[in-house]
Amino acid sequence: MTTLTPVLSEHWDEKDSFTIEGYKRHGGYEAAKKALAMEPDAVIQLVKDSGLRGRGGAGFPPGMKWGFIPQGDNKDHYLVVNADESEPGTCKDMPLLLANPHVLVEGVIIASYAIRAKKAFIYVRGEVTHVVRRLNQAIEDAYKAGYLGKNIFGTGVEVDLVLHVGAGAYICGEETALLDSLEGFRGQPRLRPPFPAIAGLYARPTVVNNVESISSVPSIVARGAEWFSSMGTEKSKGMTLYSLSGHVVRPGQFEAPLGITLRELLEMSGGIREGHQLKFWTPGGSSTPIFTADHLDTPLDYEGVAAAGSMLGTKALQIFDETTCVVRAVLRWSEFYKHESCGKCTPCREGTWWLVQLLRDLENGKGTATDLDKLLDLCENILGRAFCALGDGATSPITSSIKHFRDEYIAHITHGGCPFDPQASTLFASAKAGA
Repeated sequence: MTTLTPVLSEHWDEKDSFTIEGYKRHGGYEAAKKALAMEPDAVIQLVKDSGLRGRGGAGFPPGMKWGFIPQGDNKDHYLVVNADESEPGTCKDMPLLLANPHVLVEGVIIASYAIRAKKAFIYVRGEVTHVVRRLNQAIEDAYKAGYLGKNIFGTGVEVDLVLHVGAGAYICGEETALLDSLEGFRGQPRLRPPFPAIAGLYARPTVVNNVESISSVPSIVARGAEWFSSMGTEKSKGMTLYSLSGHVVRPGQFEAPLGITLRELLEMSGGIREGHQLKFWTPGGSSTPIFTADHLDTPLDYEGVAAAGSMLGTKALQIFDETTCVVRAVLRWSEFYKHESCGKCTPCREGTWWLVQLLRDLENGKGTATDLDKLLDLCENILGRAFCALGDGATSPITSSIKHFRDEYIAHITHGGCPFDPQASTLFASAKAGA
């Protein structure tokens, strides 16, 4: 596998790719017209047959989610698109919305029709004002063209789309916290069951999908399930956007079939910056266990990454070379999770605070020989006991970094602080020799 497969990103280089004219020039909204001529259940089955898995982190199939919505219940149904991209290192949904917001609008029309929803919402991060403006314009243009509103394409189908701007809370990326925020409450995760498919937004059946998941639907409807499933691996089908950042020559978005390796992506991006070598990297953002150079040939699909001990997550590939202190990097991530904890549950609220204190002590020369055991014990008590996945995510970089770089943690203790030379690693090399 040495080639990219641009589908979502195929026309990003065109100066008017974000306009309705630019989108329609390449067959935009034809997939929605085709879908609305089908039975809703047939659309759901098509997405199931394609093998599309959720692109927001967990990899749960959208078609299966759609199928959970009860039919004939005489209740309003809702579609909610999660555009609250907040995971450190993740940068795929925002470029997609900047370059081609209409593919999401078209996906919303198709998905809403499939689940019999007349109302849809896009929940977008409040900080990305430029994306909000572009989405607002795309929605306005779609209404003017008759693609949103009542009697779409003369079929009698009705879909209203509302853009809701969040307030910059990482926790609102969790689907039930997002729903609470949409309803005007503080963004905090809900106790489940009931699940959103039964009692979601306004206690009505609701589907929550990621931007990339919904944006992939028009191409599936237009080109067929067999075309989509011809890419990727046996259980992880299709193409996806990989966000490559950090110490690489050409960082950016790489749309490739699931199952490509980091080694291949690095070759396409010019490799690690000149004169340096890979030290560690994240396969799916900072909330996933870190990998090292030993994992360069791990297939970047849901099964391959899980088998190697991590999670594909949002496919945020953060690359760090040997000039990076792993303790300092993990401390910065941990400070983020402490700050973004909503405080609803004790394991996350208290646990993330203590994780930061211990890591700060290590980095500032106040660490002791028992701190590593304390860190691991804290992580064990947070993992699986928090209200949502934020707590689990906060433990992942700590436990995995201690597993792969325990000697670097010990060096911080024996040398009274960070012995790392960010220029050449010479001090750390001597620290390891004396540890």
